[in-house]
Amino acid sequence: MTTVSEQSVRKTLAEVVDPGSGAALSALATVSGLVIKDGNIGFSLEVDPAKGPSLEGLRKAAESAVLALPDVTSATAVLTAHRAGAPAQPQRSAQPERPAQQQGRMPSRPELPGIKSIVAVASGKGGVGKSTVATNLALALAGQGLEVGLLDADVYGPSLPRMMGINRKPESRDGKTLIPLENHNIKCMSIGFLVAEDTPTIWRGPMVMSALEQMLRDVEWGELDVLVVDMPPGTGDAQLTMAQRVPLAGAVIVSTPQDIALLDARKGLNMFRRVDVPVLGIIENMSYFLCPHCGERSDIFGHGGARQEADKLGVPFLGEVPLHLDIRVAGDGGTPIVAADPTGPHAAAFAQIAEKVAGAISGPSQRKAAPSIVFE
Repeated sequence: MTTVSEQSVRKTLAEVVDPGSGAALSALATVSGLVIKDGNIGFSLEVDPAKGPSLEGLRKAAESAVLALPDVTSATAVLTAHRAGAPAQPQRSAQPERPAQQQGRMPSRPELPGIKSIVAVASGKGGVGKSTVATNLALALAGQGLEVGLLDADVYGPSLPRMMGINRKPESRDGKTLIPLENHNIKCMSIGFLVAEDTPTIWRGPMVMSALEQMLRDVEWGELDVLVVDMPPGTGDAQLTMAQRVPLAGAVIVSTPQDIALLDARKGLNMFRRVDVPVLGIIENMSYFLCPHCGERSDIFGHGGARQEADKLGVPFLGEVPLHLDIRVAGDGGTPIVAADPTGPHAAAFAQIAEKVAGAISGPSQRKAAPSIVFE
């Protein structure tokens, strides 16, 4: 079997022409960070920051040219802006973490056509079961008759492929946009569909932000009532990218009951408030444990902390989900508990949470434009 080589990729890119200006790619960008893995190609185009916003056509042309090479199964190009004498940086509009370089208001981003509401499921720290909550919340919303999509925004640790039981690559009709993969009646997209499960994603912030935007805007989502976004833990690039570039209807915060998790959940909640994203409420995951043999209840991580925190912060408490073997086994097996046991008590807990979330985003007042952020 013939394999694609770095030389052939660079030769192809040297022949790419910007559709907007007619200039050669070599005159507008420098190719860097070229990665070739089992037919999956990734690279960065370092461009003049002043020209960056007008070179999206060049990026897509470069992707399409590489994708047309024999034995190439996927191609991902990202734009980064480079200033002379400085390391490669994202375009100015994609750098909210550098307030000294940001003056004035950030431009609003357009809505995603066909998607009525976008809900971010977030946590301040890892290990609280956020992905489990996100997948089951998506299924519970679909169970209420809504058309639902699920985006895995955790580029470094994607879990959606395994939890939704999807192990194939997305296809493209035109070489420019991807068709989301579907299972359990949910349209899904994840960077995990494009790389092997055990392959690490070794990307800097600019590439992460560009990949997120492409998974949002270069995917044929179709008509959706809700797009649920499984956010990575923390308050970094991915969260700011989503807050600035997407009109989020709101954020759902996931925490466990113990104090250290609640402390980090509070940070995540306050981050969304600072960027003018409504917080729809807090979910207490792993709220308690019921012994499957004797039925005795144990509050392993404490209990009720998330409800108290919600009251303290003035946001709704959406519900509690127990720590249970069935939820873990179902998720690991690719059929989340809401699909595996739709009439069971765990599915009922997620259904109640989904009903509250759906009610919170149903009013037109929740549909906010992407916020403008001022750094002083």
